[in-house]
Amino acid sequence: MERVFWRAALFAVVLMATTACLGLWLGDLHGVTDRGILRWATVHRLSGVLAALMVVLVNSLTVTYFIGTGRWCREVVEAYGLDRRFIERSTSLKRSAFPLALAGMLAVVVIVALGGAADPAAGRKGSRDWVTPHLIGGIGLAAAIAWCFQAQLPAIRRQQGLIGEVMDEVRRERLARGLDVPPQA
Repeated sequence: MERVFWRAALFAVVLMATTACLGLWLGDLHGVTDRGILRWATVHRLSGVLAALMVVLVNSLTVTYFIGTGRWCREVVEAYGLDRRFIERSTSLKRSAFPLALAGMLAVVVIVALGGAADPAAGRKGSRDWVTPHLIGGIGLAAAIAWCFQAQLPAIRRQQGLIGEVMDEVRRERLARGLDVPPQA
């Protein structure tokens, strides 16, 4: 999971950075009539949507991973009568990662909302007033999202370690009960 998460998070950060660079290159689009620039503005919007979806996907990976492995840990501990501290550790790791994942998802929603408010193509009055908040918020919140990604990684690593410990205990318990033990991977 760690490798999948890291690669997906890196891709999301690259998408956000690319979208930001494109937006900086375009500048304020109010009053622009050049069709070539307006096409690039569409590319900026679409890359922003792709980046936002990728950010939500990466954070959803974290949420899904901890829900699934937490449930697995509980069931294995109960089935084999293992130490309940495994469940407590898994729950603690999940609780440390969830707020970070939620913060990342909410941050990207704010970036998209600011972008929509600043977009002259929306035809909304006062959209020019939102250009600077979108610029500052987009860059600042993209950095916060990147920080949330790197802050989730240690919890994912520790959860993987916990899963290994549970599997070792299951192996010992199966040997003690005279049950088949599959070879270690």
